[in-house]
Amino acid sequence: MKALLVDDERNGRDVLRMLGDWEENGITKLLEASNGEEALQLIAAEQPEIVFTDIKMPRMDGIQLMERLYAAGDRAKCILVTGYDDYQFMRKAIQFNSFDYLLKPIEPDSFAKVLEKVSQVVQSDRNTHTEEAVMLEDAKRLRLEQLVTALCKNETNDLSLLKEALPQVEQLDLTLLSFYHMHQPAACMDRLGDELQRTACGDVFRVQSDEHLYIVLSAAGHWLEIENWLRQHLPIPVRLVQQQLPELDGIASAFCRLRSELAAHHYRTIRRLDELESEQRGQDIVAYVKDYYMEDVSLERLSKLFFLTKEHISRKFKQETGMTLSKFVTNCRMKQAREWLEQSDKTSYDIARLLGYQDEKYFSKLFKKEAGLTPSAYRSKKKNQEAT
Repeated sequence: MKALLVDDERNGRDVLRMLGDWEENGITKLLEASNGEEALQLIAAEQPEIVFTDIKMPRMDGIQLMERLYAAGDRAKCILVTGYDDYQFMRKAIQFNSFDYLLKPIEPDSFAKVLEKVSQVVQSDRNTHTEEAVMLEDAKRLRLEQLVTALCKNETNDLSLLKEALPQVEQLDLTLLSFYHMHQPAACMDRLGDELQRTACGDVFRVQSDEHLYIVLSAAGHWLEIENWLRQHLPIPVRLVQQQLPELDGIASAFCRLRSELAAHHYRTIRRLDELESEQRGQDIVAYVKDYYMEDVSLERLSKLFFLTKEHISRKFKQETGMTLSKFVTNCRMKQAREWLEQSDKTSYDIARLLGYQDEKYFSKLFKKEAGLTPSAYRSKKKNQEAT
């Protein structure tokens, strides 16, 4: 807590400073001001919870200071400290919600009682405010999860609240995490949600109709980091299905499709790193590369993600696919390039950049090596074939 002593006489502030058992009452910072105007500036900057103020001061007196704080709705507890035992002052103090009123010369016992009392009230208010904030946050979270569940079931099309909760990015990944019924994942999922909100990467929502099913909406391109977090923190296995979500209003159809994939057992399983068998790790590494071949899937990055040496990953990858990592990534990228050349109007430059190549000439050289034609020649050939 912070307390502010306001008196135009230094001696008056010194007396208050010496009388108070500040630290014992939870006061960690003691501020001083010589008049009401100076006090207002300090209150705006430091927001003290307790203000002891004299009445008679130049520029702005204690009553005017209290009036300004009262009008602004400031929550600070004000105690008037004055040598004037005047009913008019008492009436004003009551009018502007003064916490207490102390007469000079101040008796140490009286001051100690007031300081202890006001400190306890401030702490009690803090606790109440914290509890109210937690309850409000819980209510907002429940409302948001109810909304997401309704959106997924196509029971509403109001996206406004969900948009406010998600990062403002062009594209999202929608991931369904399905836990086995005997498991209790809530604590870990809450931590994941906090982490995604902290990094402005996305959020986690429990499906209200199924306590073992969670939806993760995250910025596209960040799932590797999220899954790595899960592998390190999740104490239980989880089944995963995922797809990109170009438009948020497509959430219902995407959810329906992913639920069908779960029902058909078309899912991957995430386990803690220390539980994975070597064979499973090899399969998961290949699955990663298939999903994220347009990103950085170098041996170095995979090594950090799976906590294996680059040499071990290289050997396991070749065992699983019959190809080196670089060859496999190139094949995936060239397959995607062929699809775009056949089915879209994307330029070679755009395709190269989308596939992670900064040099269009290098991309064209790789494509010709794989397909036997340059990208432009390949597109022309396909168009001619379609025309005939």
